[in-house]
Amino acid sequence: MIHKLGQVMLYVDDQDKAVAFWTEKAGFVVRSEENNGEGMKWYEIAPSADAETAIVLHDKAVVAKMSPMVNLQTPSLMFYADNIEAMYDDFKAKGVTVGQLVEMPMGKVFNFADAEDNYFAVVEKK
Repeated sequence: MIHKLGQVMLYVDDQDKAVAFWTEKAGFVVRSEENNGEGMKWYEIAPSADAETAIVLHDKAVVAKMSPMVNLQTPSLMFYADNIEAMYDDFKAKGVTVGQLVEMPMGKVFNFADAEDNYFAVVEKK
Protein backbone atom coordinates (compact mmCIF):
# COMPACT_ATOMS: atom_id res chain seq x y z
CA MET A 1 0.00 0.00 0.00
CA ILE A 2 1.26 3.50 -0.83
CA HIS A 3 1.88 5.53 2.31
CA LYS A 4 3.45 8.78 1.03
CA LEU A 5 4.65 10.67 -2.02
CA GLY A 6 8.43 10.62 -2.20
CA GLN A 7 9.39 12.50 -5.35
CA VAL A 8 7.82 14.56 -8.10
CA MET A 9 9.57 14.43 -11.47
CA LEU A 10 9.87 17.83 -13.13
CA TYR A 11 11.13 17.73 -16.71
CA VAL A 12 12.95 20.94 -17.65
CA ASP A 13 14.66 22.36 -20.71
CA ASP A 14 17.67 23.73 -18.81
CA GLN A 15 18.64 21.93 -15.60
CA ASP A 16 21.21 24.51 -14.51
CA LYS A 17 18.70 27.35 -14.91
CA ALA A 18 16.07 25.31 -13.05
CA VAL A 19 18.42 24.51 -10.16
CA ALA A 20 19.39 28.19 -9.91
CA PHE A 21 15.74 29.25 -9.80
CA TRP A 22 14.68 26.75 -7.15
CA THR A 23 17.69 27.33 -4.91
CA GLU A 24 18.29 31.08 -5.35
CA LYS A 25 14.71 32.30 -5.71
CA ALA A 26 12.56 29.69 -3.93
CA GLY A 27 15.03 28.77 -1.17
CA PHE A 28 15.20 25.05 -1.93
CA VAL A 29 18.32 22.96 -1.29
CA VAL A 30 19.99 20.44 -3.59
CA ARG A 31 19.84 17.12 -1.76
CA SER A 32 21.70 15.21 -4.44
CA GLU A 33 23.09 15.43 -7.94
CA GLU A 34 23.30 12.22 -9.91
CA ASN A 35 24.89 11.36 -13.25
CA ASN A 36 24.62 7.85 -14.64
CA GLY A 37 27.60 8.41 -16.96
CA GLU A 38 25.44 7.75 -20.02
CA GLY A 39 24.04 11.24 -20.56
CA MET A 40 21.40 11.14 -17.85
CA LYS A 41 21.86 13.66 -15.05
CA TRP A 42 19.35 14.77 -12.45
CA TYR A 43 19.08 16.91 -9.34
CA GLU A 44 16.99 16.17 -6.29
CA ILE A 45 15.83 19.41 -4.69
CA ALA A 46 13.57 20.04 -1.71
CA PRO A 47 12.41 22.89 0.53
CA SER A 48 14.81 21.54 3.19
CA ALA A 49 17.29 18.71 3.60
CA ASP A 50 14.80 16.73 5.70
CA ALA A 51 11.61 17.43 3.68
CA GLU A 52 9.55 14.29 3.07
CA THR A 53 8.87 15.04 -0.60
CA ALA A 54 11.44 16.16 -3.17
CA ILE A 55 11.38 17.42 -6.73
CA VAL A 56 13.71 15.70 -9.18
CA LEU A 57 14.80 17.89 -12.09
CA HIS A 58 15.35 15.86 -15.24
CA ASP A 59 16.48 17.03 -18.67
CA LYS A 60 13.33 16.93 -20.81
CA ALA A 61 15.15 16.20 -24.09
CA VAL A 62 17.14 13.32 -22.62
CA VAL A 63 14.06 11.73 -21.04
CA ALA A 64 12.07 12.15 -24.27
CA LYS A 65 14.80 10.32 -26.19
CA MET A 66 15.22 7.52 -23.63
CA SER A 67 11.54 7.08 -22.74
CA PRO A 68 9.31 8.48 -25.48
CA MET A 69 6.12 7.34 -23.71
CA VAL A 70 6.74 9.47 -20.59
CA ASN A 71 4.40 12.43 -20.13
CA LEU A 72 6.76 15.43 -20.04
CA GLN A 73 4.11 18.00 -19.10
CA THR A 74 4.66 20.12 -16.00
CA PRO A 75 2.63 18.87 -13.04
CA SER A 76 0.31 21.23 -11.21
CA LEU A 77 1.93 21.63 -7.81
CA MET A 78 0.53 23.31 -4.70
CA PHE A 79 3.11 24.19 -2.08
CA TYR A 80 2.28 24.91 1.56
CA ALA A 81 3.95 27.81 3.34
CA ASP A 82 3.66 29.81 6.49
CA ASN A 83 4.10 33.58 6.53
CA ILE A 84 2.95 33.71 2.92
CA GLU A 85 2.94 37.52 2.75
CA ALA A 86 6.68 37.63 3.50
CA MET A 87 7.28 34.89 0.93
CA TYR A 88 5.23 36.80 -1.64
CA ASP A 89 7.24 39.98 -1.01
CA ASP A 90 10.51 38.03 -1.16
CA PHE A 91 9.59 36.47 -4.51
CA LYS A 92 8.68 39.89 -5.90
CA ALA A 93 11.96 41.39 -4.63
CA LYS A 94 13.88 38.58 -6.35
CA GLY A 95 12.13 39.25 -9.66
CA VAL A 96 9.96 36.12 -9.65
CA THR A 97 6.77 36.47 -11.67
CA VAL A 98 3.91 36.21 -9.19
CA GLY A 99 0.15 36.42 -9.45
CA GLN A 100 -2.01 38.32 -7.03
CA LEU A 101 -2.02 37.33 -3.38
CA VAL A 102 -5.67 36.44 -2.77
CA GLU A 103 -7.77 35.23 0.12
CA MET A 104 -9.48 31.91 -0.63
CA PRO A 105 -11.59 29.68 1.64
CA MET A 106 -8.48 27.53 2.22
CA GLY A 107 -6.31 30.57 3.10
CA LYS A 108 -4.10 33.09 1.32
CA VAL A 109 -2.86 31.89 -2.08
CA PHE A 110 -0.65 33.11 -4.91
CA ASN A 111 0.93 31.56 -7.96
CA PHE A 112 4.43 32.02 -9.33
CA ALA A 113 6.36 31.15 -12.46
CA ASP A 114 9.69 29.34 -12.55
CA ALA A 115 12.52 30.18 -14.96
CA GLU A 116 10.72 28.30 -17.78
CA ASP A 117 7.35 30.01 -17.21
CA ASN A 118 5.76 26.99 -15.54
CA TYR A 119 3.26 28.13 -12.92
CA PHE A 120 2.90 26.72 -9.43
CA ALA A 121 0.77 27.76 -6.46
CA VAL A 122 1.45 28.44 -2.79
CA VAL A 123 -1.17 28.39 -0.04
CA GLU A 124 -0.66 29.46 3.55
CA LYS A 125 -0.88 26.46 5.87
CA LYS A 126 0.21 26.88 9.45
